[in-house]
Amino acid sequence: MLPSEDETANDNGSASNRGRVLIISGSDSGGGAGMQADIKTVTLLGGYAMSALTAITIQNTLGVQGIFDVPADIVRQQMEAVLDDIGVDALKTGMLHRADIVEAVAEVLSDKAPDAALVVDPVMIAKGGAALLEQSATDALKQILIPLAALITPNAPEAAVLTGREINDLDGQKRAADALLGLGADAVLIKGGHIEGETIFDVLATAETLEVFSSPRIETRHTHGTGCTLASAIATGLSFGLDISEAVALAREYVHEAIRTAPGFGKGHGPVNHGHVLGVREEAD
Repeated sequence: MLPSEDETANDNGSASNRGRVLIISGSDSGGGAGMQADIKTVTLLGGYAMSALTAITIQNTLGVQGIFDVPADIVRQQMEAVLDDIGVDALKTGMLHRADIVEAVAEVLSDKAPDAALVVDPVMIAKGGAALLEQSATDALKQILIPLAALITPNAPEAAVLTGREINDLDGQKRAADALLGLGADAVLIKGGHIEGETIFDVLATAETLEVFSSPRIETRHTHGTGCTLASAIATGLSFGLDISEAVALAREYVHEAIRTAPGFGKGHGPVNHGHVLGVREEAD
């Protein structure tokens, strides 16, 4: 569970301004991933979600049909407007798409939020196969954004692109985590959902520790947006002062239940149930 207001009280005894999460990502018109999933997740876990939109995607559960980029300077202005006024406790990046957007994001973070926890979800390929990150942007991600991160959360295919090595099992995840720490992030979470097996392993590594989380695989096609959701849930935990391991454990539990109770919408990779914490669907059933 996230801390209560009493646990986050400031010196004056009133509830502090913790839980502010700025999300920098693209949209998903189908509502299952991207900014829509991010805002749902932060809100339902008790945080306050803010946004800087990087792209508008035309998509549904069958895939991405189009991408409309937001200019890098507009992304920059969205971030600055929020940071100058409301402030932030944690940030999460998702789809950045182009190198100039990566550069703008890194510049604003370094200038206005150098101490806030940054979770980088290196969104590269949609479930339907559409490319969501240009090659030049991948290079920029590695060189200027990942070094600012408290945590990066690649799945196995993304980690393979970032490290240049295949990842087919738990040992491969551990080796990839070690390699990615060399890019400068404080911690790395290599997700194992794309690796075959009845059990899913996620590997969390820092310079001092290595922790393996596991959960039984739920056989379903309704997993759209799980990566976005997990990263945003972790960022929410960090925004309330949880440590990395606690935030990852909270996020994994939230996502697992969201998959288990997925509503079954769409003809393709359907969305998960972000609202399971409310219990409304179960009561209706």
